[in-house]
Amino acid sequence: MSTANKSSAVSDWTADQLPSLEGKTYIITGGNSGIGFEAARMLAGAGGDVVIACRNAEKGSAAQHALQAQAKGKVDLVQLDLSDLASVRSAAEIVATRYTKIDGLINNAGIMQTPELKSVDGYELQFATNHLGHFLWSGLLKPNVEAAQGRFVIVASLVHKMGKINFNDLMMRETYAPMKAYSQSKLANVMFGLELQRRLSDAGSASFVTMGHPGWSATNLQSTGPTGLMSKTYKWMNKLFAQSAERGALPTVLAAAGLEAEPNGTTALRSGWRVLVLLALRALQAMR
Repeated sequence: MSTANKSSAVSDWTADQLPSLEGKTYIITGGNSGIGFEAARMLAGAGGDVVIACRNAEKGSAAQHALQAQAKGKVDLVQLDLSDLASVRSAAEIVATRYTKIDGLINNAGIMQTPELKSVDGYELQFATNHLGHFLWSGLLKPNVEAAQGRFVIVASLVHKMGKINFNDLMMRETYAPMKAYSQSKLANVMFGLELQRRLSDAGSASFVTMGHPGWSATNLQSTGPTGLMSKTYKWMNKLFAQSAERGALPTVLAAAGLEAEPNGTTALRSGWRVLVLLALRALQAMR
């Protein structure tokens, strides 16, 4: 497989441009709300079978029924807590058994700027949820993705540009800061995606990695993690900068199933929201 990088730009892309996804299977972590829910809706609307992997079974069931009511494909539910590695292994075993071929493994779920907390395994919670859980999840389901010549889809963030991997204190036990922990986890996502793509290419695999930045989108991400001043700040920043979750899901859907996304290439989804996102990032940098 060629490693030459190809660049292209896509303007005003919508889910209506998806091909028929009948017979294809997509697994989405955090598919019960926000960007994950909207991505699941679009993929299922194009005929794909969708599995939403969610921590809260009750919320997941409600989302499953809401999605199935308007889907052309089937919608399944698997309970998954990415911060708990035992849960990741259990859920991956269920998925691998039910779905021998996965056309798109979408690593979407995440948390942002929480107070200092530890996972059940003793890891810093943002790093555990956003990176370690998805790392293990992807590794366990890699054979199923490759069996379909499918895609590994990483929902990334421009916040990775603010990140630094602190190898001397990876779990930030000495100096914890919510934004630094979040940006470190998102940088880890990008590094993982690049290394996975390198290994897939070197092995001659037909599968490939895509990464998409959803832009600043109004979801539960801003309201369930940050506390205090940051929580209040996000309320007014969302009014100024945020786009809808539906619009924010478009890069993920393009990355998962769009014909425009190619291996070893760069596809830019042009949007006027990009300028607002960059302004918002600069505001966050000033608050660090």
